[in-house]
Amino acid sequence: QVELAESGGGLVQAGESLRLSCAASGGTFNGRRMGWFRQAPGKAREFVASINWSGSSTSYADSVQGRFTISRDNANKMVFLQMNNLKPEDTAVYYCTAFTGVWGQGTQVTVSS
Repeated sequence: QVELAESGGGLVQAGESLRLSCAASGGTFNGRRMGWFRQAPGKAREFVASINWSGSSTSYADSVQGRFTISRDNANKMVFLQMNNLKPEDTAVYYCTAFTGVWGQGTQVTVSS
């Protein structure tokens, strides 16, 4: 099955930007909807964004709509999350998913006020 590896997290100040990357390997990437979730300390994992295979359809959580953009590069089996105007409440571990029940190790995003 597909394996996922996230990268690009870090420590930024409120208002700054980060771009997360997710590299997929193995399994079946072709045709799959891909997405990002996040989990803050003491909270449940929550949906952030998703994108269909062609990139023609995207979906976002209300809390990130207008600030985050999901995209993909199918030729290189990559999924991205561009995060602009970050807020302290965006602090979390971000996970990439192929909606198969398999998760990567996540990448930490910390936004200071």
